[in-house]
Amino acid sequence: MENAHPWRGQAGNLYGTGGSSAGFVLAKGFTITDTSSRSSVDQVRFLERLPIARSRPLLAAACVAGLVLFALFLRLAADPALPNGFPYVTFFPAVILSSFFFGSRWGSIAALVCGFFSWYFFIAPFYSFALIGGGWIALGFYVLVVTVDIVIIHWMQRANAKLADERENNRKLAETRELLFRELQHRVSNNLQVAAGLLSLQKRQVSDEAGRAALDEASRRLGLIGKISRQLYSASGATRTIREFLEPLCADVVEASGRTGIACTINVTDDAALNPDAAVPLALIVAEAMANAIEHGFRDRDAGHIEVHLARDGEDLVKVEVRDDGHGLPEGFSIEASNSLGLRIAAMLAGQLNGTFELFRTDRTTARLILPV
Repeated sequence: MENAHPWRGQAGNLYGTGGSSAGFVLAKGFTITDTSSRSSVDQVRFLERLPIARSRPLLAAACVAGLVLFALFLRLAADPALPNGFPYVTFFPAVILSSFFFGSRWGSIAALVCGFFSWYFFIAPFYSFALIGGGWIALGFYVLVVTVDIVIIHWMQRANAKLADERENNRKLAETRELLFRELQHRVSNNLQVAAGLLSLQKRQVSDEAGRAALDEASRRLGLIGKISRQLYSASGATRTIREFLEPLCADVVEASGRTGIACTINVTDDAALNPDAAVPLALIVAEAMANAIEHGFRDRDAGHIEVHLARDGEDLVKVEVRDDGHGLPEGFSIEASNSLGLRIAAMLAGQLNGTFELFRTDRTTARLILPV
């Protein structure tokens, strides 16, 4: 099933149906996002903030005291239903929660207070700090268990803190890399635009028509490359599909022509990942085919239609065709015999990519580029 992406004139109206990795953009600005991934991120951020209330010791003390007193209340309430030998059953959760939320220091304090409560209220002889029989053994096991709990939680929180620091450092490095990458792209694009402007200025001093036309053509190519250079690469290194690459490219070519009556449609039958090494040659070839259609196919016409068709050609090849409904090719036309430097450059670039480029006429004039996937 084909996906058509039409536009007319300015490039600003292109992106109503573009894909997005963050969600699917619908009409009137509504967006469907992945709530499960968002909740996972929120959980990670919460764990990285532990222990909480580090700068508010009074709040931490109040919360820990509440947990300890609540544990004592539960133990007293459950005492008639519990057999002998469970003095610490409700105090372990209080110690673990105190350590988890407020850190090992407050966890140790909670463990100490809970130990005294258990010793005084629930270890015989009751309501006394005296120890008889196996009381020492029970108390020793309590100390061992809460110590292990507190140490494990402390190590986990230290590991979380280190991971958070590493993640923050990586985020800053990624931001710096992206900033430098965008600055480099900006400077390269500006330099190409400046070179195109210098050629345009130089044209004013040339009286020969052929020389002026050559300078015009060179200036146009440099200007176009300058406009699309920011779209060729991604700072994250993510692989782009050919369709994602062709959409803004074709829009720039139409916009650069200044021909508001030219309509362009992209039809995608089977997309493919774009090889980064093929990005610049592909851009130049498609731009040259479209510019040739606009300049020669629609000569003396205010309106026209260009169709860019993308499909697989077998298992290992991808086919890009630029079709127009213009005047057509003259009889006996061939790229080799043509005096068009742009078409010869397109054929040469296609050969460098181990592909082919041809220009022929059926019901419409068609420029066909076949490349390895």
